[in-house]
Parts: sequence; C-alpha cells; structure tokens
Amino acid sequence: MAKPDPLHFLNSPRKDPEVVPVKIRVEGWQEIYGQYESKGAADQSSRCINCGNPYCEWECPVHNFIPDWLRLVRQGRLFEAAELSHQTNSLPEICGRICPQDRLCEGACTLNDGLGAVTIGSIEKYITDEAVKQGWRPDMSGIKPTGRKVAIIGAGPAGLGAADILVRNGVEAHVFDKYPRIGGLLTYGIPPFKLDKDVVETRRELMEGMGVKFHLGVEIGRDRTLDQLLDEFDAVFLGMGTYRYVRGGFDGENLPGVHEALPFLVGNISRVLNEPMEGFEPIDVSGKRVVVLGGGDTAMDCVRTSIRQGATSVACAYRRDEENMPGSRREVGNAKEEGVEFLFNRQPVEILGDDNGVTGIKLVETRLGPPDERGRRRPETVPGSEHVVEADSVIIAFGFRPDPPEWLTKLGVTCHEDGRLQVGENGQASFQTSHPKIFAGGDMVRGSDLVVTAVFEGREAAKSMLETLGVGEQRSLRVA
Repeated sequence: MAKPDPLHFLNSPRKDPEVVPVKIRVEGWQEIYGQYESKGAADQSSRCINCGNPYCEWECPVHNFIPDWLRLVRQGRLFEAAELSHQTNSLPEICGRICPQDRLCEGACTLNDGLGAVTIGSIEKYITDEAVKQGWRPDMSGIKPTGRKVAIIGAGPAGLGAADILVRNGVEAHVFDKYPRIGGLLTYGIPPFKLDKDVVETRRELMEGMGVKFHLGVEIGRDRTLDQLLDEFDAVFLGMGTYRYVRGGFDGENLPGVHEALPFLVGNISRVLNEPMEGFEPIDVSGKRVVVLGGGDTAMDCVRTSIRQGATSVACAYRRDEENMPGSRREVGNAKEEGVEFLFNRQPVEILGDDNGVTGIKLVETRLGPPDERGRRRPETVPGSEHVVEADSVIIAFGFRPDPPEWLTKLGVTCHEDGRLQVGENGQASFQTSHPKIFAGGDMVRGSDLVVTAVFEGREAAKSMLETLGVGEQRSLRVA
C-alpha cells in the first residue's frame, strides 16, 4: 500500500459532492447533495492530517472516531469503516446528512482555517450508504441473549440509539411509536430534500435485522398503558422528543394564515409521501407571500419548503444578526441560493389581518446588547423603527418544548418547571427518572436540540440501563 502523502491536503483541495442546481432542486423534493464514488471518498479522506489531538472528535457530540474511519476509507477498508462508524453512532448516514458539521466536526477541523476542512459529513454518509449497497450489515455475531427486555417509547433518534445499544448487548428492544414509520421527526419533520425517507426505511431494515422489534401505529396511553409496559418489561425508556411549540406572545398569532412550523412540515411530508396523517392536514402556501419567524434549522426547513410549494415570495425574520443564527450556515446558504430573503435584526411585534386572513406583519429593528445567561447577546429594540412587511401567510418557528403526557405525570415521574424530565438526581442512575424502572433521554430531558445529541443520550441511557439491570457491555470499542 502506497505511503500516504502528508501534504495531500495541499495538493487536493476540499471538494464536496455534486449539488443539484438551484433551478432543478426547487422544483422537487429529492436530496440536493450527491454521493462520492470510492475514488473521490478516498481522495477526500486522505486530506485528514491525523492531528495528535483530533479536535473533530471532541467537537462531535457522539465523539466519532473520525480520523480512524477516514483512514480506513483511504485504505479501501469500507466494511471496517462502517463497523467503526457504528461503534459511536447509531445513525451515521443520517447524521452525515443533517448534522451542522460547519458548527461541529468540520468547524473544529485544523484545516478549516483557510485550507478547507475535511468533508467529514459527506464521507460519514458515504460509508454506510455504500457499505449497505455492497452487502454490509451490522456484525451481531457473538451476542449472547441475557433474557432481559426493554420497552422504548418513541422511534426517534434517542429511541433508536437506545435500541441499538441494547440489542448489541443481548437485551430485547421493543420500540413503540404512534406513527406508521420509524424516525419521529427524522421522517415527519425534516424535509425530503435534506433526508430522503428511503434512508430512514433502510435504517429500519438494518435494525430489524439486528433484532429490534418495532410496534408502529401503537400509541401509549391509548393502545397500551405504561403500567402494562412496566409489568411486561424490565425497564422502559422514554424518547418522545419535544412537540409543544413556543409561542411569540404577540397579537395576531391566532389569525387565519398563521401556522406553526411542525404542522406545516408534517403536513407537507404527508403529502409528498402520499400518506395522510391524522391531525396534520397539508398546508398550501403556493402563490402566497410567506414570512417565517425564527432563525434555527426548523425555520430553514420552513422557508425552503415554502419555496418548493411555489410561494410568490419567502422571507425569514430573525431577531439577531446572521452571525448569531442558531441554524446551520450551510442551510442558510442553501436558502439564500433558493431565493429566500433574510430580514436580520428584526423582531415581530404584531401579525396584522382580519377574519379573512393575514395581511402583513409588524416588525421592529433590533441591535445586540449585553450577553444573556447563556452568553448570547440580547436583542434590544430600536425605538421608532417599526415597519410592516406584507404577507399572506406567517409560519412561526421559535422552537419546541417538552410536553410530558398525562399518563406519565400521573405515575409520579418528576419534571422540571419547563416540562423537561428530571433524570440522574437524588441518587438515581444516569438517565434514570424518579421511577426506578423508567429512563429517559434526548429532547425530553435536555430540551430541543440536535439529532446527534439525542442519539448520544439514547445510547448513554441504554448503557445506564444495562448497568442497572446487571448486564455488562459485550463489545469493546475502537478496533481499527
């Protein structure tokens, strides 16, 4: 095998996979990023300089063994790269698509300072996609059944992460979800142009092949009770995410033509999939002037969905400047390319209209003041700067908060004031709630956050359950 060139990162610049041209991609729902071929993946992997202290790993919430699987790709050892990738991440092909790498691993890459970061996300996606095409499946040889079984409520990232760790350690994992597909918001919230739903279905097939048992279309509290699960299983994991949207608290939020982000996105995906979802009728903004309020990735999903639906114009109003937007810079760039107008340093005051619908939104300009308790500079309104932007439809994307169901709180599981579940307190094990058999992780515990952090917490909660159940981990890590 040829000795790697230590200056390859200079001789071969960063090259991302091909991107679908704007004029084509706004007319459909297909993913906009292409895929490397083996030669391109090896070339880009060879740009890694194998830092002595790999900042990319530390900045990754699941602490992926990034330099190691980049080296395996360079060496053509694809199946080994896939195995190693899965030792830290239960959904690598999904995180490779939707993680904000510019703020995480690639942002921390040593080469990011003027030389072009290694294309970590695209290579992570390539590893699993291509390995599965070539016949790779997770190695479950040597797994010894323990006779233990765990119920997981929620087939989103946290629940899937927990199920992955449990079955790899001989524990039966039964995943319950009220929707007909797995993935939670991976399937029903994230638009197909970022994450093709066949990718999630492939993950389902992989996990079923590992022994995970999915019970879909089953709603806890309606079809099964929590008491039944506690009687039948050795432990229960809660990974139901956050679905209660944050209101703005200004006049006009209840006018016709004002929509919450989640129903808008779910309704659109149900139409694209041609699978009607009860309670999520499709919302059509074609031919309308749309204003989206918010600056996170959900807001970017809404503006880019509105473009594809055929809105006359789409604007995004955000109360801070572009530098302080919480969403992925890549997503903001995509939205700009697709024709979205950004109104930075603008805060909504009132949505205008009548019983016939929205006519506009009153905004006020802001400037950034001193930092808040989280270190972010507070937006302060500029006196006398109020102005009206005409609109026919307003979509509110201020984020989501936990909303624990009544059947859970009735059982005495304690929550913080904001609805997040309390775990690991008062002598409890990590991710264990106030009920000794119930564990929780992901957005229900930490609040609305990234997919990759939910995966991490689901996996860590599973490890805590293994310890509590007296089941030791059967696999060692980092064999490369």
